[in-house]
Amino acid sequence: MIRKLKSGEYRLYSRKVDPETHKRRNLGTFDNRAAAEKHEREVQYFKRH
Repeated sequence: MIRKLKSGEYRLYSRKVDPETHKRRNLGTFDNRAAAEKHEREVQYFKRH
């Protein structure tokens, strides 16, 4: 899940809510959306390998 921040950067959040904090986990902040989408694909690949 990618959200645009007020600073213009994009942040990748986990799809599921963290049971302890009841918020989504921050998986990284990126300068552009393409970089965030690339990292999201890397995370999904890593989860299955």
